[in-house]
Amino acid sequence: MRILLVATGLTLGGAERQVVDLANRLAGRGHDVAIAYLVGEATLRPVDGVALYPMGFRKSPVGLVRGCLRLGRLVRRWKPDVVHSHMVHANLLTRLVRLISPMPRLVCTAHSTREGGRWICRAYRLTDGLADVSTNVSREAVAAFERQGAAPTGRMRAVHNGIDLRRFSDAPELRARSRQELFPRDDRRLLLTAGRLVQEKNHAGLLRVFTLLAGRRPDVDLWIAGDGPLRDRLQRQCAELGLGDRVRFLGAREDVPDLMRAADVFVLPSHYEGFGLVVAEAMASGAPVVATDAGGVAEVMDGTGFLVPAGDEDALLRALDSAFSLDESSRAAMAAAARRRAEDLDIERTVDVWLRIYQEAPAC
Repeated sequence: MRILLVATGLTLGGAERQVVDLANRLAGRGHDVAIAYLVGEATLRPVDGVALYPMGFRKSPVGLVRGCLRLGRLVRRWKPDVVHSHMVHANLLTRLVRLISPMPRLVCTAHSTREGGRWICRAYRLTDGLADVSTNVSREAVAAFERQGAAPTGRMRAVHNGIDLRRFSDAPELRARSRQELFPRDDRRLLLTAGRLVQEKNHAGLLRVFTLLAGRRPDVDLWIAGDGPLRDRLQRQCAELGLGDRVRFLGAREDVPDLMRAADVFVLPSHYEGFGLVVAEAMASGAPVVATDAGGVAEVMDGTGFLVPAGDEDALLRALDSAFSLDESSRAAMAAAARRRAEDLDIERTVDVWLRIYQEAPAC
């Protein structure tokens, strides 16, 4: 089967990583796979044998038209059996390109409960009929799209993201090595979060909570992996709160699996999520998780770890305090349960689901 994946971009991010992981696994099963990406440079790159096609879209009417024409030419030249788009801009623009370039099957996947405001919701609804299958990454995200009017009721399916269990391991020897290399302090404990520094991830709220936690637990440090437009503002907030060397901004990292293995606790403080892939990765790595009930995070955790209401900073503080109060036996039991749940989210199972969707007979 020839499969063309279309992504808005291939920078470091959960949705982008999912596209690359999907391409790698599909290629590993013998399919011809290519990725077209609309904007930016390809920070994430697939395995050899998966072709990359930059489309060079620009934020102007002329730039959008030219980008659509380039994507249309690629579709006609490459002749995929299936086109599978990911993220809001790729979804909407690929639907429009279908008007000028035949696609035997078009699957469109959203990756969040909220991909934009009223006009984006209308655009999704108006172009819905141009996709053969429309999906989102959790049941909650599907329900949110339906509530917002972005998808007709019953039309959008939930397909969970998958994690690469080969990269995220809780093996004791790997955890010990990661800890020794990254955080070799027996007298300190590490709280880790990872994600783009954007409003919906709520790092500002986490810093406020950590100010209180740091007073209770002087042996805990916070590391923030990821980059984004709010980095300078968050660093100023950190200084204003007097957190000093208790908080480290790591920037974009490619050793996230090692960071997760080194952590004592992983926290996700988001206001909005689609699936919460990073939570599943932390669970697979053996770190107890404290997360907000945003998007599909509750589906990911499935009763493991500490889940608190999004935006409730008091509850987040209590959960973090409880996580650092776990004795070794309780911590190990929680980590083992989380790992078992993460194994249910193995990307190989997700690939099986996608292949069934790709091969479905067209709807009458």
